[in-house]
Amino acid sequence: MLARYSGTVRASCRERGLAAKWQLCDVFARNFLPDDSMRIAFLTHEPFYPPSGGGSAEAVYLVEEMVRRGHEVDIFCPRVADAAEVEKRFGVNLHEFRAWQMGRYAKLRNVKYLLYPFFLERMVESEARRRKFDILLSQHSIAAVTAGKLRAKSKIPVVMNFLDYLSGFMESWPSYVMPKPVLARIMDYELSLPCRYQADAVLTVSDTLADCFADRGFPRTRLLPIYYGYDSNLFNAVSRAAFPEPEQPPVVVMHGSFDQHHLGRIAREAFDRVLAARPEVSFRFIGQRTAALNRLVGIMKSEHPGARIECTGFLPYAEVARRLAGASVGLVPYEASRGVHCAFVAKIVEYLAMGLPVASTPLDSARRYFAGEPLTRFSGFDGASFAGKILSWLDEPLAQRQALAAPAMEKVKARLDWRVISRNAIDFVEATQRMAASSR
Repeated sequence: MLARYSGTVRASCRERGLAAKWQLCDVFARNFLPDDSMRIAFLTHEPFYPPSGGGSAEAVYLVEEMVRRGHEVDIFCPRVADAAEVEKRFGVNLHEFRAWQMGRYAKLRNVKYLLYPFFLERMVESEARRRKFDILLSQHSIAAVTAGKLRAKSKIPVVMNFLDYLSGFMESWPSYVMPKPVLARIMDYELSLPCRYQADAVLTVSDTLADCFADRGFPRTRLLPIYYGYDSNLFNAVSRAAFPEPEQPPVVVMHGSFDQHHLGRIAREAFDRVLAARPEVSFRFIGQRTAALNRLVGIMKSEHPGARIECTGFLPYAEVARRLAGASVGLVPYEASRGVHCAFVAKIVEYLAMGLPVASTPLDSARRYFAGEPLTRFSGFDGASFAGKILSWLDEPLAQRQALAAPAMEKVKARLDWRVISRNAIDFVEATQRMAASSR
């Protein structure tokens, strides 16, 4: 506990630029306090900072919590911009993969993802020969492959953090892109990772994904769903001005990733029906202009020449809340797959954080967690019913929507703020390391 307090003071001094006091805390901690800090290897296939969307936002808050507790954190990740400044800002040691560009929108990313664990393994091994790690924490399935192989070699305890069921999203891909027999093998391999490599513990993004690993034989006592969160500090700054003005045309909004399983047949049919019924509606897409988004926008404009469509392009996480403000309903029109059923969709969390009504297809993890939340409405996996949910929110009196907003905003802040999620996750990581150490 004292060492953890020292870590908190060190982090505060570092943030304020008080170098001398930071060093004094280090000397004090090393010589007079019991040492319960760890050296943690944090493995990810995404550039650490700035967050690029998807699950990458979580990494920053997990690392901040580990450093706050006095742990030494070595981050193994693809190259970041201004590495020296990132190390100073977060108080970490960066080990960058520089052979080629990585990231959500990099060319040939799937091939690069397949090769990356091989190089990541060698990076970690090289550093571990210099100084031993107490535990390995992997982000996503790609890094879990590396962590598992390292555990088999070195016996260093491993916690695998699965932010999604990555290969499960491919179920909605055309068979000529991903043949079904090949996909079945890949999906089976991903779910086998914790048992195959005897992971010491597993964090998951949802109860549904935790069930998948438990069904494959991984012990429930070593599984913890931590869900997916948001930064309440960023969202609270604009949420009070988030409600639309009564006289303004309604705006429906979708943000985040725009891959083909996000914007497929369901979205096309639903948006066509909404524009036919309510031509004054504006659509706002907040995120990277992908091929799937460009196709959808082209279809919408050709079939509805007067449609109001705004595409912001990629925005830093800190700016997302401002562009959600003033919208009438947030959309989650995902196509059905094992991947989306296991996902804990960030969009829903952030819509609710702004007091936005949600229209979503019936994702298993979301329906389980948000059961009984009156600000969410789930359709079927078809465009007609999804359009019906959008239109039902647009027909709802504004005063009624606003009355539902405050309780939803408070609920997600209490349960799904990144700092709450990070505390739960790192408590579990620490307990796992203590258990592993005591069993040696």
